[in-house]
Amino acid sequence: MSLDGKRVLVLTTNYGTEQDELKKPVAALREAGARVTVAARKAEPVHTLVSDRRPGDVVRPDATYGELSADGFDAVVVPGGTVNADRLRVDPAAQRLLSAFAKTGKTVAAICHGPWLLVECGLVPGKEVTSYPSIRTDLVNAGGTWVDREVVVDTSGGFRLITSRRPADAERFSQAIVEALGGAPSP
Repeated sequence: MSLDGKRVLVLTTNYGTEQDELKKPVAALREAGARVTVAARKAEPVHTLVSDRRPGDVVRPDATYGELSADGFDAVVVPGGTVNADRLRVDPAAQRLLSAFAKTGKTVAAICHGPWLLVECGLVPGKEVTSYPSIRTDLVNAGGTWVDREVVVDTSGGFRLITSRRPADAERFSQAIVEALGGAPSP
């Protein structure tokens, strides 16, 4: 089953997003047939990083997230990268948008440091989650149950939450999103 007709929003800042945590989900979702919109804070190029240190690829955003709503989208993806996630979590427009996805029962996915935005939006209580190990305490203090697994899918609380740990898990994370939206599992 393809994801034709499914629309996915990816939230990023313009600097510091972990390259594979942005590019791999976008590629997997598009390959599965979804329409993916990469939305950044500004209508300027997104400068990714590799391992938070080395310059990565430059990605052109399709929109700014301040001008979008959750309407018409089926899921939202929050990539990590320490700088990216730290900036997203304090951005009121990103908070508003992510909260709207959860409130309307849509799929929310976050990888690595991306779950910091979940904490700021109050979306962690009662959820089983994973993340980069250094933010484990933040997620536990926010009311989540943290586990060390490649991907965690929690469907409690009125919305599906998919979380993952690190760039090395990006392929499995991407596949979990595809499957959650009704796509075929990979062989």
